[in-house]
Amino acid sequence: MTRHWFGVALLLCVLAVPPATVAEAQMLVLKGGSVYASPEATPISDSIIVTSAGVITAVGRAGEVQIPPDARVIDCSGQTIVAGFWNSHVHFTEAVWRNADSAPAAPLTAHMQEMLTRWGFTTVWSLGSNPSDSLALRRRVNADEVLGPNIFLVGSIFPKDGRPAYLPDAQIPEAATPERAAEMARYYLQIGLDGIKLFTGAYKGEDKPVVNMDAAIAKAAVDVAHAQGKPVFAHPQNTAGIEAVIAGGVDVMAHTVGRQPGYTPEQLARFKQQGIALTPTLSLFAKLPLPPEIVARIVDNIVGQLRSFSENGSTVLFGTDVGYIQLYDTTLEYELMRRALSERQVLAALTTNPASYFKVANKGRVEKGFDADLAVLDGDPIADVRNLAKVAYTIRAGKVIYQKP
Repeated sequence: MTRHWFGVALLLCVLAVPPATVAEAQMLVLKGGSVYASPEATPISDSIIVTSAGVITAVGRAGEVQIPPDARVIDCSGQTIVAGFWNSHVHFTEAVWRNADSAPAAPLTAHMQEMLTRWGFTTVWSLGSNPSDSLALRRRVNADEVLGPNIFLVGSIFPKDGRPAYLPDAQIPEAATPERAAEMARYYLQIGLDGIKLFTGAYKGEDKPVVNMDAAIAKAAVDVAHAQGKPVFAHPQNTAGIEAVIAGGVDVMAHTVGRQPGYTPEQLARFKQQGIALTPTLSLFAKLPLPPEIVARIVDNIVGQLRSFSENGSTVLFGTDVGYIQLYDTTLEYELMRRALSERQVLAALTTNPASYFKVANKGRVEKGFDADLAVLDGDPIADVRNLAKVAYTIRAGKVIYQKP
């Protein structure tokens, strides 16, 4: 689900600026809403949240927190406030993102809204995109030229002869040896990317076998990334791809696997032992262009995988593969996740789980001292998980990056 542009090192080194905070925002106050400081917390009703310089400076009930006289105040009466959402599987590969360094800001902001900020996302992992565009896009978001989320980026590595059927014209970055995988991983991190994605299984078409990545090749890339404290994601397609994830020491499985009938007890034990996380992307499979009865069986299977993975005590992250698919509305993903998880567990997959897993200590909660990354919802998500998609405001670093018309 990505393309490779390996021969642009000079340009990318210029563009490879590290992530930064959104330009300093004015003091912002959210007044009157019900706040979940974390997914497991009891809500604080009739609340006051004060933010300054992109950080939460006070949280409490009305009467307990003073509203600064020069602050912008947003009335959130009747609404629910939670930490800003993470989408741990997106792509900036659509045509609108091309030439992001010089494209007009307005259409970039508009599409960012349609795709991400409209749905409450304040942090995303892009698991495959053209670095010359995505690094420039991130720079412009961080400079406040384009309103968008905090962006983490990865570089992709495919197995030899692993061009997927859904990318027939793409130039694919293949690694036939561990040495080549290590070289590619070092390059990606050198140009400013934040992690690696391995296609431990490449789908070649219904009438062709999956091409799987050798575990030694996967491990070579993982070793390079882990030596620099960077995570590795993987895209398995079948049992062999999952085994390469385990043997290679990958951190996050980017999908459930519709072609395998559930995880085995041995796989579940290794997932937990090694701290492997899962981004299920259930709605991706629910929208496959197949007969409804086949789609229903696939969905039942992957929902079962998510349930067993979660009940095993392993970390679930939220992700939709948006950008590869054009299903921007997150409602279906929430409905499908709710078949396996509680409402609080779904909210954790959006907030505390990724912040903890990726070791971003100042995100994921609505507490004093945390980044002012917030989502204001037109409904209580613990009462109905679909309310997670009813976003009235998305706030990143104390700045409104989306407001419902």
